[in-house]
Amino acid sequence: MKIHELDSLRECLEQFLAITLFPACTRSQQRHWGDVYVRGLLLDGERKSVGAMALRMPDGNEQAMQQFVSQSTWDYLEVRKRLAQYMEALLPADSAWLIDETSFPKKGDHSVGVARQYCGAKGRPANCQVAVSLHLASTTMSLPLDFELVIPESWSADPDRCGKAGIPEELRTHLEKWRLAIALIDRLRRWQLEDRVVTADGDYGRVTEFRDALIARTLKYVVAIEEKMVFWPADVSLAPRPYPGRGRRPTRPDLKDKWSRPADFARSLQAEDWTIVTWRDGTKGPLRSRFAAVRVRSAHGFSRGDAVRDAEWLLIEWPEGAEAPTRFWLSNLPEDTPLERLVDYAKRRWFIEDDYRRLKEELGLDHFEGRSWLGWNRHVTLAMLAFAFLLTERARRLKKGLQMTLR
Repeated sequence: MKIHELDSLRECLEQFLAITLFPACTRSQQRHWGDVYVRGLLLDGERKSVGAMALRMPDGNEQAMQQFVSQSTWDYLEVRKRLAQYMEALLPADSAWLIDETSFPKKGDHSVGVARQYCGAKGRPANCQVAVSLHLASTTMSLPLDFELVIPESWSADPDRCGKAGIPEELRTHLEKWRLAIALIDRLRRWQLEDRVVTADGDYGRVTEFRDALIARTLKYVVAIEEKMVFWPADVSLAPRPYPGRGRRPTRPDLKDKWSRPADFARSLQAEDWTIVTWRDGTKGPLRSRFAAVRVRSAHGFSRGDAVRDAEWLLIEWPEGAEAPTRFWLSNLPEDTPLERLVDYAKRRWFIEDDYRRLKEELGLDHFEGRSWLGWNRHVTLAMLAFAFLLTERARRLKKGLQMTLR
């Protein structure tokens, strides 16, 4: 954003921060430097580190801004809570919760949570931080509601290192990303946000424990899955095996070797089972593909004695002309859910990648140069505020037929 644009929005920004940030700031100096920091993130510039922002801002002060983000006594979770509650009211009831993770490449080994791990930004293992995030997405926009930094095992095994970075003792345990995702969901529910349909990619959808955790919370989901997963048809017989006349009477169905993989279900369908669905307009026109949905029961765990699972939707995408189906999703939405609704939720995850791109390219999400847990979380929170303000301002200007120029 250009400096003259930013100046013209000062009153709107102050009103927005009065709802989201200022209530967590008990002193006027905190509110002042919070306003300066968010404006620094909004203003054009290649780097959004504290030093670089301070140089660009007419009222910037590197020492004061660094103290605000790393040492001052304001609660970043209170800010995220207020932001989530405020923005939820602006998005429609059919908005979904999107789960994913993003990486922050780093040099050195002092930044909190940094380790050699898979780095999505580079497409390979690299030295980086990784954070799981939860976003709220309608059919036209989305925004992040919360982030949680992954604590690698190399950190959880080193209490001194965690202590120097300021990681709270109760958070120094390494947790799988799906567990962090569930923790984010639980936090939103403690903030009394409305339950939403959960969507996630195959790294989460293939984890049975993740899906079971959502079911235990009575949450609906549409999650991508891997082709190697196995299922039975929903109408498979669940009657116990025939009694052979001796020994203990069977209590479980005979389902051995009756399972199929998602591609097998796809190939068994008839031409009339497939429907062309358009899910949104892209930059080059409407986005559409061919889909089918069948009712299935997951076979996971049955061989070790688990009960047969409830029937769910297996959503399949097989573009016309493709030699094989390309994507699969599993959903526990009701049996009368229209195919178009399943596709809508499955494809809504596109927004999260756009959120990450804009947060990093426009607002410096990954530009924080401090090393502490508190500083990282506060910088991320302030970037979330800047992102949400842009969404609200774009919506306001669209209603008035105005334009906003962004880098």
